[in-house]
Amino acid sequence: MAILEANHIEKHFGNTKVLKDVSLELDEGDTLAIIGSSGSGKTTLLRCLNFLERPDHGTISVRGEKLFDAAWTLKEQEKDLRQKRLHFGMVFQSFNLFPQYTALENVMLAEQLLAKEQPDFKQNKKKLYSDIEAHGRILLAQMGLSDRMDHYPHQLSGGQQQRVAIARALALNPDILCFDEPTSALDPELTGEVLKVIRSLAENKTTMVIVTHEMSFARDVADQIMFMDGGVVVERGPAKQLMDHPQEERTKKFLSRYTQG
Repeated sequence: MAILEANHIEKHFGNTKVLKDVSLELDEGDTLAIIGSSGSGKTTLLRCLNFLERPDHGTISVRGEKLFDAAWTLKEQEKDLRQKRLHFGMVFQSFNLFPQYTALENVMLAEQLLAKEQPDFKQNKKKLYSDIEAHGRILLAQMGLSDRMDHYPHQLSGGQQQRVAIARALALNPDILCFDEPTSALDPELTGEVLKVIRSLAENKTTMVIVTHEMSFARDVADQIMFMDGGVVVERGPAKQLMDHPQEERTKKFLSRYTQG
């Protein structure tokens, strides 16, 4: 059964149709890489899946539960919106860390805010915060940052900051982890360390949607690749099959840029 289903998603900005009848399914434990030229609608689709943008048409379901339907009233669409977003962890191009907090504090923050909403928070605050800190330390250790937990963002390299951002996205145990060009803001020598972490997550069967321009990485790590162009899904298939034997001319033309020379 698909963990994520998005059907007939459309998104307009003014008179510009950015997404045109886009549908996708994602099975639990699989990684979907979305590729395409700048302006093809990749990031907008990801933002719609995370409810950071409101689609003008279509439905979004997670684990069989419909979370969004464009036919609903605005009040229905926005009901429990924060709770719906908890199904997704989002890692942005720019790391979006809070500069006044250490790496560990950045990772702990969302869990601490949720803990405060628990009815027994005051009685159990000490234990709750202790558990959250332990969880944050485990996540940062998984990112290879055991020796950087007390560093502030300005004391970290771009690659380290992005790994903190990944740990933060994992902190609330989302069903689906989403990446929007996670290495585009990094120098080439720092890209590898972030891709290594994402590769490890894929090997551990973390369900992921990755918008990326790293073609060889997409081929080697993703289970499925979806090529978008002009706001539509041109082609989708098993990663190696689509990369090595694309069926559509638009896909062939796009991929040829990465194989020439």
